[in-house]
Amino acid sequence: MSQQENWPKIAVMGAGAVGGYFGGLLARAGAPVVMIGRPAFVEAVKKSGLFLDTLQFQESVQVEATTELSMVRGAEIVLFCVKTTDNATTARALAPLLAPGALVLSLQNGVDNVEQIRDAAAIEALPAVVYVAASVPQPGRVKHVGRGDLVIGPREEKTERVAALFSRANVPCRISENIRGELWTKLVWNCALNAVSALGRAKYGQIAASADAWKVVETAVYEVLAVARADEIQPSGLEDPKAALAGALKIATQMAEALSSTGQDLNRGKRTEIDSLNGYVSRRGAALGVPTPVNHALYALVELAEGRS
Repeated sequence: MSQQENWPKIAVMGAGAVGGYFGGLLARAGAPVVMIGRPAFVEAVKKSGLFLDTLQFQESVQVEATTELSMVRGAEIVLFCVKTTDNATTARALAPLLAPGALVLSLQNGVDNVEQIRDAAAIEALPAVVYVAASVPQPGRVKHVGRGDLVIGPREEKTERVAALFSRANVPCRISENIRGELWTKLVWNCALNAVSALGRAKYGQIAASADAWKVVETAVYEVLAVARADEIQPSGLEDPKAALAGALKIATQMAEALSSTGQDLNRGKRTEIDSLNGYVSRRGAALGVPTPVNHALYALVELAEGRS
């Protein structure tokens, strides 16, 4: 029996740190994976394979890589890993190529990606909460420094299929009945740490060690929880605001060596996802009459740093 038998064909849209890590682990486990990425990524992978430098192993994985979006044809599962700023254009390009019954899984930051994908192209994507500290130090190489697990939901045939798929590749994948709350829990951590890491040019461990920086984190967290309350959302596991702060500290400690994805984008001169993080909280707070001065300040400052304001 060939190693790829009984695996669905998988396509990764946006083979960056997240797509490269999870797609790479699926390919390593034997799944037929095609990664759609930028020319430098494709060239590197075709030449030397995808190098996964993880906490558990360092290994070059052979995987198909292409710049051609049309290669998504025939995929049963599509990992949608593009930046949130590219949601609409990617979804519209993807829609006519999707096989009937194909399952699209959003592995992205933010809480409203599924709605954006649906509005742009009538694709019913499944949301996933991604916990991984990874970066792309050079094309074709993924550096993993913390965690690497997913949360999906609610429990149904589709989500059970996805969880089983990742389990085969030794990727922890939990099914939650409160997926909206899980997305907001991740939003809390992102709003707490991403912009502070980017603007302070600091790894998470440095933020945790700074009493002054931690005051900014604390206020940002409490603002996000206030907006969630006003929006009648219960972030999973964060019933007590003190638990939310303890969770932020745990993540900052677990991923002490990580620089946020926002920080990585700023360093590369790329557009960040700040609109979907502190910017989303600022807009949602304004709509619900909840003040969010710290989240708005972090959003505005990252925008300035990007040169967009």
